[in-house]
Amino acid sequence: FFSSGFQVAPETKAVMKWLRSIPFVLSASLHGGELVVTYPYDYSRHPMEEKMFSPTPDEKVFKMLAKAYADAHPVISDRSELRCGGNFVKRGGIINGAEWYSFTGGMADFNYLHTNCFEITVEVGCEKFPLEEELFTIWHENKGALLNYMEMVHRGIKGIVSDKFGNPIKNARISVRGIQHDVTTGN
Repeated sequence: FFSSGFQVAPETKAVMKWLRSIPFVLSASLHGGELVVTYPYDYSRHPMEEKMFSPTPDEKVFKMLAKAYADAHPVISDRSELRCGGNFVKRGGIINGAEWYSFTGGMADFNYLHTNCFEITVEVGCEKFPLEEELFTIWHENKGALLNYMEMVHRGIKGIVSDKFGNPIKNARISVRGIQHDVTTGN
């Protein structure tokens, strides 16, 4: 996942270990400075290409997840092009991460490639570093969208994989025809 010679910080290693130890299925990274929801891949398949659409095999699922957040956010779903994030209005407030800008080492790509967790990135507001008095408004603009997104955990593959005696099978691989990205069962 990381290029050779790339130093991984101890706290990053700890988060990677944590993600591999618990069978998370859904997460979101919250950022500031824009109003848009991005989804993997964040790193372009062609590193020399900027703004290149780089879908995962689960493109339809990621678009559904991103839209669940964007459609429930009162400002992201606003059709006005005269606001921060206005250039994403025609896209419904969502975009493939690498199509917006490509970068390596992101959590959303790591989660997709190395765990069962599907992660989106939410740019929660126009200000990169909002003032304290703006936080209350930003929270209320994002609260419903966060709850709507969390409810998406009930979509997709779920159930118990067990042997003939009803015992759960750990690390069983589950494949979906037409999607070249398997998931594995947890503990």
